Amino acid sequence: MLKRPVPSELEPPSPGNTPIVADTSVLINFLKVDRMDLIGTHPSRFLVLDHVAEEISEDYPQQYKRFEASLAAGYIGLERVTDPTEVHVFLLLAIGNRLGAGERAAIAVALSRKYALAIDDRKAINRALREAGIASTRLRILRTQDIVVTLIQTGALSIAQADGMLADWAANHRFKLKITSFRALLGPSSAEAEGESPER
Repeated sequence: MLKRPVPSELEPPSPGNTPIVADTSVLINFLKVDRMDLIGTHPSRFLVLDHVAEEISEDYPQQYKRFEASLAAGYIGLERVTDPTEVHVFLLLAIGNRLGAGERAAIAVALSRKYALAIDDRKAINRALREAGIASTRLRILRTQDIVVTLIQTGALSIAQADGMLADWAANHRFKLKITSFRALLGPSSAEAEGESPER
């Protein structure tokens, strides 16, 4: 049996102009630390679907004002799922699994428009990759950590600032990554990017 590759092995994260469809699982991490401005500085445009907006309103009402402010500031765009092909995939994804409406909408639009998909939920990622394989469509998956790495690489965020967010997520928002510093996800030039001399 072939080992299923993890998303980062399929498609290394890199800056680009392909729009990104964001699921609730990623957006909520930036909303909780009040850093949606970072999403606005990302090199790719972020698109949020109405089903994701509804999930944030219902499940994270304390974050919804920040979400609305992000829309007003132009950090993210909001669209409805009305294209018949996308609606069909959205309904298809409801069969035989427990994906939320926001996850299904984000996957359907990413597959249909060949956009990148920002999502953290493992089960949803596996389903999205399976559907991409069935449709013979290349799907780029970005997790929260991939987005933060791009922000560091583009100079929007320092490693120290990113590590501050990492600690805040772990201590206050029940979101933990398997790293103690984003430096671990960057190349040898990361020390130079921070203005430090590389170790010899």
